[in-house]
Amino acid sequence: MLSSISDLSFYLQNFLLSIGIWGGLLGILLIIVESILPCLPLCVFITLVFLTFGNLIGFFICWGATVIGCLLSFTICKKLKDWMHRHIKKSKYHKKVDEMMTYIGDMSVASLAMLVAVPFTPAFVVNIAAGLSDMSYKKYTLAIIIGKSFMVYFWGYVGVNLIECFTHPIYLVKIIIMVLLAYVLGKIVNKYVKVD
Repeated sequence: MLSSISDLSFYLQNFLLSIGIWGGLLGILLIIVESILPCLPLCVFITLVFLTFGNLIGFFICWGATVIGCLLSFTICKKLKDWMHRHIKKSKYHKKVDEMMTYIGDMSVASLAMLVAVPFTPAFVVNIAAGLSDMSYKKYTLAIIIGKSFMVYFWGYVGVNLIECFTHPIYLVKIIIMVLLAYVLGKIVNKYVKVD
């Protein structure tokens, strides 16, 4: 199975490299679309971009695309807020949705950054809840910029080092450290910017 993954990765990497700048643009587009359509595998796109463009350039491409995608999703929800609220009220899940909107809307920058830094957090749900709440663009943008950097690094690192992740438990410690760093950085930004 691992050789199949390696072969697929090799062919996809060569394909993206062969189309030059279009490979990077395709990676950016797929990552942005994933923030709006959660059925797409973000970890695969991030891994491909990292493998194609290297860790440093790949990181900035993925991070920028993820931030743009989340902000786009957030903005769409803000623009359609009244319409979405009307339809949510007709749903039998409206109480749960209201609770989630209130919970996300009341989060500090540090808490939200920590939430989005966790690799398995459904960004789509966070984007919608934040967009439908009274959260400001400034607060959301800061949290996304901080938190998504850790999430992108995690998926890029795990994707590129997939085989080692199965054999070395030290990577779990690194995940915990990355999430804690996102929380601390969010607290520091929150203290100086005072968006809460």
